[in-house]
Amino acid sequence: YQRRVREMQTSAIPQPSFSYQPADAPDWLTSQNLTGTSIMAVAFADGVVVGADSRTTTGSYISNRLTNKLHPLHDRIFCCKSGSAADTDAVTDYVRYYLAMHSAEIGELPRVSSAASLARDIIYNNKFLLASLIIAGWDPQDGPSVYTLPIGGTLVKGPFAIGGSGSTYLYAYVDAHYKPNMTVDECLDFVRSALSLTMARDGSSGGIVRTAVITKDGVVRDAIIPPDTAAYIS
Repeated sequence: YQRRVREMQTSAIPQPSFSYQPADAPDWLTSQNLTGTSIMAVAFADGVVVGADSRTTTGSYISNRLTNKLHPLHDRIFCCKSGSAADTDAVTDYVRYYLAMHSAEIGELPRVSSAASLARDIIYNNKFLLASLIIAGWDPQDGPSVYTLPIGGTLVKGPFAIGGSGSTYLYAYVDAHYKPNMTVDECLDFVRSALSLTMARDGSSGGIVRTAVITKDGVVRDAIIPPDTAAYIS
């Protein structure tokens, strides 16, 4: 019996006649679900406008063309997600949970900076996370705020933010067209035009343009089908 066990341990394991290894599989079977994306947020006097495309990719395969990438963290705080869908979902779930407890403890709306700091701590202390976020909103202490959280956990506050794979096509456009003290309508047009342009260039961005206007009075969501990008090239 012992000799037979040793023979079984040392004998070669028979291989099937057809071997389907992961390396042979198409990328849409082996790649992780990514929100290779275009996300954006702009602050104005009374609030912020956040926007995103709606395409989710798995390798070169479009796994979802109507993904909602604008996620509420609290009543007046939203998060725009890019990177691994699983990682960004995990981070936002944790932030939403801790922010709800924090708001219950202080008895008022939480600050946008608190939400951004929570997300920063999670991403910075877990370097394996492929998660890049834009956190924006309104709170009674600081008013409108926009924070960028790239992969790695750096936290940057600014008047506007862009992110995702499509952002590489946007830097020159936003530098040329951003103006301080824009109205809410100007911010909406700025976000929609920028996202429409990058969706025309970036293969990982597409679908529709979702926007949300966040002020002290609440949140107004909207979605549009991108118009002909030629209308914005002038």
